[in-house]
Amino acid sequence: MDRETSIRTKLQAAFAPDSLIVENESHRHHGHAGAGSDTHFKVTIVSKAFEGKGRIERHRMVNELLREELSSGLHALAIKALTPAEARGTSL
Repeated sequence: MDRETSIRTKLQAAFAPDSLIVENESHRHHGHAGAGSDTHFKVTIVSKAFEGKGRIERHRMVNELLREELSSGLHALAIKALTPAEARGTSL
């Protein structure tokens, strides 16, 4: 399973998101330290699991879930984690 599919599968299973966007941004970092074909990702996730949690706690939840990827070549992970109420009226 490729890294993007692994990230998507784990996030869907753990957070049952209302919305999930996983973007491979590795091509934008060609030539930078740590750059490769599956090294830079951006995740936008909307889930009830984030209700009552601050931004840092939400990021920790996602980072903990993706610990294996982060320890095996995932160099950068940008996270936007929202509750359904926060996502209303935004363009994801």
